[in-house]
Amino acid sequence: MTKESPMRNGIDVLLEQEGADLRGMRVGLITNPSGVTAGLESTIDALRRSPGVSLAALFAPEHGLSASVADGQPFASATDRRTGLPIYSLYHGQDKGPTPEMLRGLDALVLDIQDVGARFYTFISSMVEAMTAVAECGLAFIVLDRPNPISGTILEGPILDLAFQSFIGCHNIPIRHGLTMGELARLVNQERSLGAKLTVIPMAGWRREMWFDETGLPWVPPSPAMPNLATATLYPGMCLLEGTNVSEGRGTALPFQVAGAPWVDGYALAEMLNRLDLPGVRFRPSQFRPAASKWLGQLCEGVQVHVRDRQPFRAVRTALHIIAAIRQMYLDQFAWRERHFDLLMGSDATRLALDAGRPLEEIVASWETGLAVFARRRESCLIYAT
Repeated sequence: MTKESPMRNGIDVLLEQEGADLRGMRVGLITNPSGVTAGLESTIDALRRSPGVSLAALFAPEHGLSASVADGQPFASATDRRTGLPIYSLYHGQDKGPTPEMLRGLDALVLDIQDVGARFYTFISSMVEAMTAVAECGLAFIVLDRPNPISGTILEGPILDLAFQSFIGCHNIPIRHGLTMGELARLVNQERSLGAKLTVIPMAGWRREMWFDETGLPWVPPSPAMPNLATATLYPGMCLLEGTNVSEGRGTALPFQVAGAPWVDGYALAEMLNRLDLPGVRFRPSQFRPAASKWLGQLCEGVQVHVRDRQPFRAVRTALHIIAAIRQMYLDQFAWRERHFDLLMGSDATRLALDAGRPLEEIVASWETGLAVFARRRESCLIYAT
């Protein structure tokens, strides 16, 4: 928090109220290093010192309490060596929600974690699983709200087809949904008729059009491959490359900011993409050697994606143009990871349309009706004005 921006996250608002909404409760906390006050004190420590609040258990989503576990890697429950509190894994197998045993003795489950504004970032699914579990047990569910870092005004991508529902797509929302975690909790609680005893502690000073770097708050990476806002800005589109054999930059210093493979000519690809004159973005030839994930240790060529104007920039549209260009230029080498791509997109329609030669701009235009309906659906759940 700075003098220029008096914005306060839900945890800071709660502390200003001396923990009033949690006083007298025995609570569990879903969090990771991104759960911090404006002064960078962890929410764990802030709640432990809050009068009348008994922090009894910690719950960790994908990447663990330390946000250091690699993507997709399960981890076991443990004991926090510093506080002695149990750490319950919410990413431990097929069932990724808290069990009744984990919730036994609690009055409420609190969530304080930084989301990045994309449907397939799994903190959303962990929240939904947790809210469903506490509703069944009659506990309270309390969201300490945080900004949507890529603003709350831009919607993009197709609405999830529930036939493709998964842990990377748990509710029928677009890829870029423009909601905060608190607003998402309200939407899901309402549309699924969960009956959860939901309370959202709203932020103070956040407006829908604000990007994270306009809040004056410090960025703490919520996962290993989300080091900064530049990555978060590109992530709703560039993550789609996970559904292909093209590297999305995992294992490099620029995750989700580069795309390539050993058989790509980066100069030719950049030239082809720049000719499209997509709004708000330019492409630069790039070479990189991933230290993890696809093409481990191999020299890849491709492009770095430079967002020049983030307001007209559309991450999903841009990434699909990258995929379509590489597929067209290297049809013999390019390959889909079909199931994963379809789950990320929310259906198989986009992949089948691209394979059928349908123009990409026609595919993008087909999302508009669904986005307009979603914009109306979310209205009653919005907390913050523009």
